[in-house]
Amino acid sequence: MTLEQRIVALTNSIGAVIKQVRIDIGNKAALNTNDKTNLVAAINEVLAAIGSGGGAVIDDNAAANSTTVAYSPNKITGLIATAKSEILGGAASAFDTLVELQSVLQNDANVVANLLTAVGNRVQYDAAQSLTEPQKLTACTNIGVGNYDRDFVADFNTALA
Repeated sequence: MTLEQRIVALTNSIGAVIKQVRIDIGNKAALNTNDKTNLVAAINEVLAAIGSGGGAVIDDNAAANSTTVAYSPNKITGLIATAKSEILGGAASAFDTLVELQSVLQNDANVVANLLTAVGNRVQYDAAQSLTEPQKLTACTNIGVGNYDRDFVADFNTALA
């Protein structure tokens, strides 16, 4: 799928979602609140009328998308540790902090030179670059470029209709 096709699909999806949101929200004039300027104001009016309902309930077994309970500090600490483990992906202790990575890069000039060589063989977007026709074709193929002049606003408006 080209970039163009992906953007068209995205605009169609966004248009469909916005259309459904408009339907779901409904007519604000039908609200039984004094403030009908926006939904947040109307909800705040209702909340002020009934009160906040008290403090949060702690439930470490609640679903991650729950909006009625909160996790305990121990559960939050565990989730952070899990996220850290997933980010590090089993990196050796010599490479699990930014300072350690900095040290490796500063102490081994070949690592930096090899990286610079590899970067030099890439398509640039911040400076002019001379590429052969086959290189241009490969670059465009790799990034899935379609029609750069497509009218995506028209696609979006069609999706809203």
